[in-house]
Amino acid sequence: MDRLDAMRLFVRVVERGSFSAVAQEAGVGQSAVSKQIAVLEAHLGVQLLRRTSGA
Repeated sequence: MDRLDAMRLFVRVVERGSFSAVAQEAGVGQSAVSKQIAVLEAHLGVQLLRRTSGA
């Protein structure tokens, strides 16, 4: 997955408000979405999303 795909995933996570919802619509695991966002954050040198347990 390239950076543009990771950016698209990021936008979808913001729109949907959920890593798991985006993972389900993309047909991948939640960890795959989270990892791609983490790689994008590392590349940019910023934290884009605050992760919580949802509880």
